[in-house]
Amino acid sequence: MMLTFQRFSLGALQTNAYVVINSDRTHAIIIDPGTADPALMRKLEGLKVEAIWLTHAHFDHIGGVDELRKRYGCPVYLHALEKDWLTDAGKNGSTRWAEVTPPITTSLPDHYFEDGQSLEFLGETFKVMHTPGHSPGSVSLLCGDLLFSGDVLFQRSIGRTDLPGGNQDQLFKSIREKLYVLPDSVIVLPGHGPETTIGEEKKGNPFVR
Repeated sequence: MMLTFQRFSLGALQTNAYVVINSDRTHAIIIDPGTADPALMRKLEGLKVEAIWLTHAHFDHIGGVDELRKRYGCPVYLHALEKDWLTDAGKNGSTRWAEVTPPITTSLPDHYFEDGQSLEFLGETFKVMHTPGHSPGSVSLLCGDLLFSGDVLFQRSIGRTDLPGGNQDQLFKSIREKLYVLPDSVIVLPGHGPETTIGEEKKGNPFVR
């Protein structure tokens, strides 16, 4: 696999957005654009943006969607359980934290992720895993040894479950049954903080063993 990626920590909550680029450096996917950050935009110069993928639809992961989808004319993917979160500032949480963000809304997703789905992008196959718990429609996206985990699994931590739609038991089940069964060598690229691996988290994560 010859994909490359760059992480951008964006917005008040330092949410990780990822630009994933194919081996020919001609096409890209954007994952969780919290803002339409100038540095992220510069990274996309000269690239064909194939899609915006959202691991879930909390405000800090979707703030740049409206501008980016209009600029690049690319489709937006999200799990159907959160399809109306893009159009509802109450559901995506942007009205809850008025001190850090204005209300955020954009159009409905163009496509919906499904558990077990395989997507062919950038010359590679990405597998969609529905991993609810942090939010009802949270997904993790696996390509080779790269796992984009959203806010499900972090380095030595896990996603919070005290927000509307969160469920701690569901989150533990998602991590144990969907993520911890992956090879230890899989690199976890989370929605916040530094990268880790499945092996490191199975061994040292204090929340889920």
